Amino acid sequence: MTALWLLVGRKRSNQRRRTVANKLLTATLEDGSTIQYDPEVIGEGGMKRVHFTPDRKSVVCFFKDASVGADPQRRARLQSIVGLFNPTTDSEVGAYWRELFCWPTGIVTKPELGVVAPTYAANFFFAQEPFKGKEKQASWFTSPKLRRFLPPQELGDWRRYIHISTRLARAVRRMHLAGLAHSDLSNRNVLIDPQTGTAVIIDIDSLVVPRIYPPDVLGTPGYIAPEVLTTQDLELTDPNRNLPSMLTDRHALAVLIYEYLLGRHPLRGPKVNSTQSAEEDERLSMGERALWIENPNDTSNRPKDPNYMHAPYTVTGPYLAPLFVRAFVEGLHNPDARPDAGEWERALVKTTDLLYPCPNPNCLSRWFAFESTHKQCPWCDTVINEQVAVLHFYREGNRGQFKNDNARLVVYHHQRLFAWHIYDNQYAGERADRTPKAYFALQNGHCWLVNQSNEPMVVVAGSHIANKLLPLSEGEVLRNGSQIRLARAAHGRLAVVQMV
Repeated sequence: MTALWLLVGRKRSNQRRRTVANKLLTATLEDGSTIQYDPEVIGEGGMKRVHFTPDRKSVVCFFKDASVGADPQRRARLQSIVGLFNPTTDSEVGAYWRELFCWPTGIVTKPELGVVAPTYAANFFFAQEPFKGKEKQASWFTSPKLRRFLPPQELGDWRRYIHISTRLARAVRRMHLAGLAHSDLSNRNVLIDPQTGTAVIIDIDSLVVPRIYPPDVLGTPGYIAPEVLTTQDLELTDPNRNLPSMLTDRHALAVLIYEYLLGRHPLRGPKVNSTQSAEEDERLSMGERALWIENPNDTSNRPKDPNYMHAPYTVTGPYLAPLFVRAFVEGLHNPDARPDAGEWERALVKTTDLLYPCPNPNCLSRWFAFESTHKQCPWCDTVINEQVAVLHFYREGNRGQFKNDNARLVVYHHQRLFAWHIYDNQYAGERADRTPKAYFALQNGHCWLVNQSNEPMVVVAGSHIANKLLPLSEGEVLRNGSQIRLARAAHGRLAVVQMV
């Protein structure tokens, strides 16, 4: 869309708005309804020009190329995007998806073909000078050169970047579930707000619709999958030509998550693959000869600056680190081996449960993935001296027999338990019950678990009372080896406490 939507609107004087209001134009939508729009063009991209509606809550975007309006495939594509594949109209979770997508709400047929879309939320624009009104593209936060110019309050912390990554993975998972590919996931088409941990995918009207419309573009440099660059000179009809698809979206998603969490691009290292020209070197370095800067088997592209590589990819924890290996070693040149968006989402949700606050007030990241065998913040090297409680979750197999669920929760003051922690058949997705079921409190050197649910918990081991019940508002001190049945109902988990 455009970076100017809110910027231009905010700068207009009341007098100018009154003048323009008298000149409002009218567009006709496909369903026969009409919408008014400001004749002033507030932004213009490669394919569209953009106008505000009078209330500034929506924009009307017209395609610049007149031939687009006469293309029945383009019309069919837009119809599928606005109607059949639109997740924001879901009666149960549509509101949730409207926060993650800037999804078109209507198709304009007159005076020319276009779309109506909501404006971006205000938090996706910088509010302070000298960047006031600029879009919060990821490069502002992930590029060391740009990041240092931003006010500290804009930078967010590592927990917020985990949240951003989770939301992005969830949104891509939802697109792919419908068979859609974005085709141009990048720092330009995903806006982020590290202050709130939110993200929104834009330029939805260019989605690749299966069997209806192919991609318009190859993607954005740095996010285009290697196989697309390697075969870009082949004819479009050549069966060996690789075009943007869900598999190439997987590559772009992995690049974005890596950038968010580690502040560097996974493929941009010191290795020179061509001295013929910068363009040829870029094509090879991102394409045929692409090499992960942290490839464990080939260090020829690894940056020499120790500060740049201070935190290796392994600091992201036991769930995310293996996915980075799959994405950038096994799947870099083998698209089918790449993790899908759902795998990233699940790993990010589980990593959220490993987060622990760094006690160093000067730590810029403020949170990290806690490792029981190495109690140290990887960002500032602060050692964690106090004991930390870790809950290991077990699911019930045969009645009374529990097996490790490969999930755990690191406890800190005011940490919460939710339904997806308590029950093995609950998931922290778009339909999750986000009402806290219990909380933890540190008091007088002890860590307390306090039940906030009407469902009693049972202290199976670790209390002086056998099978002690924890009804609503009752608490229990966590001890090493304590076992707590979080719910007696079906699918209720057992939590085993480890004091580290």
